[in-house]
Amino acid sequence: MAIMAVLSYLIPAGEFVRVDGPDGRMVIDPDSYKVVESNPTTIMDLFKAIPEGFVEAGWVIALTFCVGGGFVVVKKTMAINAAISWLSKKFSKKGIIVIPILMITFAIIDCFIGMCELTMVYVPIILPLMFALGFDSMTAAATALVGSAIGFSAAIANPFTTGIGQKIAGLPLYSGWKYRLIVLLSMGVIGITYVMRYAKKVRDNPESSIMYEIDKRTKQFIITGEDSNVEINTKQKLAGISALVLFCLMIVGVFNWGWDMPEIGAIFIIIGIVSGLISGMNGREICEAFLEGCQDVLLGALIVGIARGVSVIMTDALLIDTIIHGLAQVIQGLPSAVTSVGMLVVQTVLNFLIPSGSGQTVVTMPIMAPLSDLVGITRQTAVLALQFGDGFSNIFYPVSGYFMATLALARVPWEKWMKVMLPLFGWFTAASAVFLIIAQ
Repeated sequence: MAIMAVLSYLIPAGEFVRVDGPDGRMVIDPDSYKVVESNPTTIMDLFKAIPEGFVEAGWVIALTFCVGGGFVVVKKTMAINAAISWLSKKFSKKGIIVIPILMITFAIIDCFIGMCELTMVYVPIILPLMFALGFDSMTAAATALVGSAIGFSAAIANPFTTGIGQKIAGLPLYSGWKYRLIVLLSMGVIGITYVMRYAKKVRDNPESSIMYEIDKRTKQFIITGEDSNVEINTKQKLAGISALVLFCLMIVGVFNWGWDMPEIGAIFIIIGIVSGLISGMNGREICEAFLEGCQDVLLGALIVGIARGVSVIMTDALLIDTIIHGLAQVIQGLPSAVTSVGMLVVQTVLNFLIPSGSGQTVVTMPIMAPLSDLVGITRQTAVLALQFGDGFSNIFYPVSGYFMATLALARVPWEKWMKVMLPLFGWFTAASAVFLIIAQ
């Protein structure tokens, strides 16, 4: 945040005119950029950006608390103990197979609905299973985040980047899906292979895990197969079944009824209340369990809000449009053979400034679509560069709200995630560049 505040004194302020886009969203007029009076960040603005960041990231923070609280209530019913015990015995000899199964599932979901925030739902569920199968918390976080990122970045029908991007570019909706399917399968092989290799190394030698010491503490709060050989009564079984039914209802709602973070958060509150009451917990016990879950994710929720404050500073200082304009000029000066790669780099950089798929799409595509015509590449390639640049960096940038919240739920520090997963980002970026050069 402090760095961005300093840059507000060095980078000229500028802005584009916003107009109504083809889907009713506001998009920029690519020919309207102008330099305006600067609005540098003061000391008060710097600190004010923190609470404003909490406001802008409100739904992500709220969902983090709802998931964390609701899950701990279900955990207290002991139903999860029995489920994890059964699953760990079922897959004890072939636990590594669980990873590609889950990653493919998460990729397919995001391929069509583009809702990466669901990783915050996945992680609390798969974390105890991964521990029981001999893996670590990094494996759990990677299974959810990498699987989701693959589906989002190489999506066939992601409404937030592919759909809106193609509308703005004047392309038929979800056209070019055959090529994106090839991309999706290829990225899936890269991501799944990387995560499985790491997981196998950890299972063969647990002390080799970068999370070894942290996971010792985490396991005190997480159920594993070692401590879940318990008998549960009928009420507890019904509590577990009710939680599963409500979870399935949530998935149906996301796919069929357009549910978003408010509805998902509501479902987890309901899951906590219903499962707690069915299992025999009283109101006080349910509230205490819910608050315990909120406490577990408090640090992550704070990080999400503070990270969003970076975007607040850039928006208020009128820096974003200036940076977009400057990067577009750079692309125009590149050799035609690498123009598409230049678009990838630009979109990757801009995702740090605009940590929203739909937001980045409506801001950049009105420029990138006509720019692609000028430099001799297809508009489909421009959309694909948007997908890659916005998607894969989501699970590396600390300004990505759902990403930081998911790491918090898995209790994985960001710096440790980067140490393990940064090479994978390099592989994804290299593969993206190859596919863009072929496509252009």
